[in-house]
Amino acid sequence: MNKEWSELNKTMQILLKKPDTYKQGIAVLSELRNELLKTVLSFREEMTKDDFNAMPFINAKGYHSKSIAYSLWHIFRIEDIVAHTLISGEEQVFFSGNYDKRTGSPIITTGNELTGSQIADFSEKLDIDELYSYMTDVKKSTDIILSDLDYVDLKRKISDDRKRELVALNVVSDDENAVWLIDYWCGKDIRGLIQMPFSRHWIMHIEACIRIKDKLMKR
Repeated sequence: MNKEWSELNKTMQILLKKPDTYKQGIAVLSELRNELLKTVLSFREEMTKDDFNAMPFINAKGYHSKSIAYSLWHIFRIEDIVAHTLISGEEQVFFSGNYDKRTGSPIITTGNELTGSQIADFSEKLDIDELYSYMTDVKKSTDIILSDLDYVDLKRKISDDRKRELVALNVVSDDENAVWLIDYWCGKDIRGLIQMPFSRHWIMHIEACIRIKDKLMKR
């Protein structure tokens, strides 16, 4: 793991544990997310549409077996779902911003159910410019939600009503590779969600994207 990102992530987790430091923890989280976003934005400047679709490690085990287009979709669909449906109880940016049509995506889910050539086909259909607009809008909206959290909110569990709403939206596939996400998210408190979809999840997939990019740049 990138040393700077790892240190910021560790510091954020420690600060979130105490009522007198949790706001600092949110600030460190924001710093981490901004640094990660810089890397993601650099992809747009350095890579072609074909690069975003490429899967140079398609037969490997690990996040780097995907495409960069898929990975970015996956990061921000999950964030949108968790931040808006589960935490704030608001409409997802994906729907309010009409990104279900703007991105050209054939799915509205997180993409966990896709494998191999399915990921390649999915990636080719995505409008990368609109995907980046979606990503930017999701991050901005999530940052507002996070900044408005009080310390007591961090210990709040996801309600059964929010869980039912999530299921009803059909934004998580019922495929065995995806459906587990519902119980996983709904079994955490808000602090637990901050530590995965909003931080560590970003790190893992963006580092995989860097590995893909570096492989492509050597060609």
